[in-house]
Amino acid sequence: MVVTGQGVICPLGNSVEEFWKRLVAGESGIGPVTRFDTAAYDTRFAGEVHDFKPESVMDRKDVRRSDLFVQYAVAATAQALEQSRIQGQVDPTRFGVIVGSGIGGISTFEDQHRTLLEKGPNRVSPFFIPMMISDMASGQVSILFGAKGPNYCTVSACSSGAHAVGEAFRLIQNSEADVMIAGGAEAPVTPVSFAGFCSMKAMSTRNDDPARASRPFDSQRDGFVMGEGAGIVILEELEHAKKRGATILAEVVGYGATGDAHHMTAPAPEGEGAARAMQAAIDDSGLPLSEFGYVNAHGTSTPLNDKFETQAIKSVFGDHAKRVAISSTKSMTGHLLGAAGGLETIICVLALERKILPPTINYEHPDPDCDLDYVPNTARPVEARAALSNSLGFGGHNVTLALSRSVAKEGP
Repeated sequence: MVVTGQGVICPLGNSVEEFWKRLVAGESGIGPVTRFDTAAYDTRFAGEVHDFKPESVMDRKDVRRSDLFVQYAVAATAQALEQSRIQGQVDPTRFGVIVGSGIGGISTFEDQHRTLLEKGPNRVSPFFIPMMISDMASGQVSILFGAKGPNYCTVSACSSGAHAVGEAFRLIQNSEADVMIAGGAEAPVTPVSFAGFCSMKAMSTRNDDPARASRPFDSQRDGFVMGEGAGIVILEELEHAKKRGATILAEVVGYGATGDAHHMTAPAPEGEGAARAMQAAIDDSGLPLSEFGYVNAHGTSTPLNDKFETQAIKSVFGDHAKRVAISSTKSMTGHLLGAAGGLETIICVLALERKILPPTINYEHPDPDCDLDYVPNTARPVEARAALSNSLGFGGHNVTLALSRSVAKEGP
């Protein structure tokens, strides 16, 4: 299965090239929240998308009838389709969509609940339900771009986008589709969503220095930083891509998905479930362990996640763990929740294709429990042949995707 197109809307930019340039430069996309007054909140910053213009890819009427997470998905898909040049070159009935979202249209929900309380039930929008439900990113992408194949949404908290890519991979592998639009979209920077995460004490409260708040694997980490946006890839069956002369960016070669069966929000001790997902993806790929030179970690900057994910990597890689480069790009983008897996799949594709590993910024104070190579603070030119992308969600959902360099780019 190959990747032939990519699209990004995120705190570091609204195109793949802008995003990648800022990512490898180690820039932070985190700043004070501008959407609403955060004076009463414990956390007052996030990774917001800026300068987003949905009218460039959607009709104004569709914009008014779509939640922001749907708009992000459509815009990222438009980029990916333009790069892949797949439209008109695939049977629409074998062209599918899976876009995951952990929360869906929370902004719409809040707006319409306010309308209900202030103006009564008859003033609630008839578009409330189709704007809010999490599957509507997949639905609208399908409608706007003519994809008539398998179409659904994965909802597994912070693993949603990775599950979407993995399930799309399986559909093509099982000959149920030739091409899939896959990834995640999320727009959770809203008053109620923010309040909920603040009440959980899950987010960093480093309000005096937002750009340095997300610090995965650092001993002074104090919680995750919320982000938003979308990451979308075009997955295509290899022979289908070759036949039409597509540019192949990388290959998706493995998918592992497990459940912790442990706790609503806390990861399983020692990262047991995450380790099984990583091992499953490696086994599925058929590649030797030594081929994997990079892991894009879930790396949320929370005390338990980073410790247990480190233990999971050690469990899977053994003595090789010290030689694997690991980075958490959430240090720059924040945590895009259900969109994270889609965006981080793209990061792995770019790292393999362009032979440079993005850093984990804000890594200043080593933690004895996190003692691996986290590519601290500065991007590193490295030619990795294969990579893993980890996504671990509330509810105990674990997903690992395995990617490798494109066969078309390999030397003799």
